[in-house]
Amino acid sequence: MDVLQIPIAAMPFLLVLTSRTGKAIAPCLLASVFTVLLGGEPHRAVMAWCVGILIAAVALRERLRVG
Repeated sequence: MDVLQIPIAAMPFLLVLTSRTGKAIAPCLLASVFTVLLGGEPHRAVMAWCVGILIAAVALRERLRVG
C-alpha cells in the first residue's frame, strides 16, 4: 500500500471521531485496519472501506440529528 493510500484507508476512523460516539469507534477502526491489511487485494479492501464509511456516516448523521 502506498503512503498516500493510508490516509484514505483511515478515513472511516477519522470520520467517526468527529461523531463523538463511542459505539462506532471500534468497528470503524477495524474496518480501517482491514483496509490497510487487504491493500494487496483491491476488491476486498474496497469492501472493508465501504463498510467502515457506512458505519461512520450513520454515526455522524445521528450526531447531527441529535445535536
